[in-house]
Amino acid sequence: MNWRQRGSLWCLKPADPRGCVAFIGGSYLAATPQLSYRRLLEALARRGLEIQAWSYVPGFDHQAQANEAWRLFRAARPETLPALRLGHSLGCKLHLLAPDNGRGCSGLVALSFNNFSAERSVPLLAELGPRLGFSSEFSPSPAETLRLVGRNYRQPHNLLVRFSRDGIDQSRRLLAVLQERPDDHSQLLELPGDHLTPASAGLRQNILGSWADDPGRQRQIDALAETICRWWLPG
Repeated sequence: MNWRQRGSLWCLKPADPRGCVAFIGGSYLAATPQLSYRRLLEALARRGLEIQAWSYVPGFDHQAQANEAWRLFRAARPETLPALRLGHSLGCKLHLLAPDNGRGCSGLVALSFNNFSAERSVPLLAELGPRLGFSSEFSPSPAETLRLVGRNYRQPHNLLVRFSRDGIDQSRRLLAVLQERPDDHSQLLELPGDHLTPASAGLRQNILGSWADDPGRQRQIDALAETICRWWLPG
């Protein structure tokens, strides 16, 4: 399998795919998802999932970026395959804000959901924003994001993954909001690791070479890929 670029989407297609994954990464790892998240995404592809990963640079208008990602995935999605939305950190928020409110997929896996304010996430930009004439808070704000999810988000099948050493994970807050909806089937799973577990092995190998791989990290990523597949496509 070889990565192919289609505009701002990086795509990986196994020979006989049984599902399609729309992936949005977090923070500035998302600019090169085919590198930063390579190990996880390729592990999913080896399990028969077609991968479409969005390359973007985070901004302050998260709703606009959520709309853009949704349009790109909708145009590229194979109509004959079930679709899973997969996000890491900020990527989870962008999937939750999709304008179809989660209707266009059969589930969401949210890794290390993060919903901090701009002041906490990028304090320098938050300080300089008003002086330079641009917004210094994310839109929607953290509180508004959770309110919108509780009011509008319609996908009942959500797997929230929290890593045990992740100090900035907010999955439990999200789970509480999701479970207030009628007929919700959301679950929270805690696994060993930290906030960068979904990305770190791919980054290390691409920067330092295969000799720098940590077998323990690779096992974590393989286990994560298997968990995602078992939850989404148990058959």
